[in-house]
Amino acid sequence: MKLVWLRRDLRTRDNRAIAVAQLAGEPVVAVYAATPEQWDVHNLSSIQRDLIYRRLAALNNELGIKNIPLGFIEAENYETAVLEVIAIAQSIGADEIIAQCEYEVNETRRDALLTKKAAAAGIKVSLIHDRCVLPPGSVLSAKSDVYKVFTPFKRAWLKALANVNWYPVKAVSNDNLPTVGHSAFSQTAEKLEAHISMESAGWYVDEMSILRSLREFTSGQAARYDADRDFPSKDGTSVLSPYLAIGALSPRQCLARVLEDYPELSLDGNGGPAVWISEIIWREFYQHLSAAFPKISRGEAFIDWADNVKWDNNKDLFEAWKSGKTGFPIVDAAMRQLADTGWMHNRLRMIVASFLTKDLLIDWRWGEAWFSQKLVDLDYASNNGGWQWSASTGTDAQPYFRIFNPTSQGQRFDPKGDFVREWMPELREIEGGKVHEPHKWAHKKGINLDYPLPIVDHSERRKEAISRFEQAKGKQSLAREA
Repeated sequence: MKLVWLRRDLRTRDNRAIAVAQLAGEPVVAVYAATPEQWDVHNLSSIQRDLIYRRLAALNNELGIKNIPLGFIEAENYETAVLEVIAIAQSIGADEIIAQCEYEVNETRRDALLTKKAAAAGIKVSLIHDRCVLPPGSVLSAKSDVYKVFTPFKRAWLKALANVNWYPVKAVSNDNLPTVGHSAFSQTAEKLEAHISMESAGWYVDEMSILRSLREFTSGQAARYDADRDFPSKDGTSVLSPYLAIGALSPRQCLARVLEDYPELSLDGNGGPAVWISEIIWREFYQHLSAAFPKISRGEAFIDWADNVKWDNNKDLFEAWKSGKTGFPIVDAAMRQLADTGWMHNRLRMIVASFLTKDLLIDWRWGEAWFSQKLVDLDYASNNGGWQWSASTGTDAQPYFRIFNPTSQGQRFDPKGDFVREWMPELREIEGGKVHEPHKWAHKKGINLDYPLPIVDHSERRKEAISRFEQAKGKQSLAREA
């Protein structure tokens, strides 16, 4: 018997751990180990936890149709989970544990422990690369170095793609339902139901609905993705990131679906579908970096001199940012969208991250942790990569002297003010793009707004941010000279 330890691969279709387990022609069972204490350490949001539990409940039914029992356990942390999964394998007579590789530091340590403890118990461990289309270590420069800049990584990724069989694997069924006596496999549905809060009720969890959402996007909005993706009031993005984050959908499925709908598509082109695939490749880029540079998982800046930046870390300003009360409408609307839905449009993620790190001079790690606590689509590598990009501390990051002006960003990407008015009821009386400078409008009207004045002067803070980063970079240069 083969035991599949499910992680962020919560799907039956294109699940390579299950496919590998079935190659032996033996019965296959699956188990999921929830680790709430570990999740707390990782700041995992309550909304993503709920999405995971709801997805597992649906997956329990979907695997049942394929005669693959799903067990569920709750362990304190990764070490406890390892011991319990090995105990389950021993109890049911499984000679092999098969699982998806994960690339962050705590996860790689967990799997090193799993391999060691399982070997002592006479059980084989097989770790399958299934999180990316092309696994970390497979896209390297001519000097066998990991790419630190996206554009050459993308070129090499596309070249490597042409030489591998990356296509999704088909889901198959066990011939017969295995008999599993361990308590982890009893009353799985009831155990999961006890954890479900429905906080994530706005998101699908059954596999067919998720795949239908993919098909609807690729056959529809994808054609205009390049033109519409930066405008939060438009229905221009896929909103599939929560499913990719928990593995209810694979990046291979996304790529295959695009090529099915656009068979003549050039993946290095500029049209909507190709630009969307480029975003999938960005996801891969950050996963590869996370695997190659453990310091990313330890909360360190990717650029060494960036640790010299002097942050103000004003707690009152941080609270204003979190609660959407900064006096900058596009920032506040975005933060309220996050608080209400657990999701934020990608353009807005860049705007609010730039504002926190450059206008408020608050450490990017504070923002990264807050996003982790709120996002339904939390993916550690992508969240970290996005924050370090905005803070100018990461690889291939926004240069520190290019700082978003939150007012002009709002005027450019929400020109009619529709997005701001959707999330800011106190500003709904302000017509058009004037909503991005509400106090200027109110002054002309002789009205007192129930909305805070800007908490900082952007032009002054921009100069200060550039000065801080130049000082930090200068300290690094001096250190090297010494």
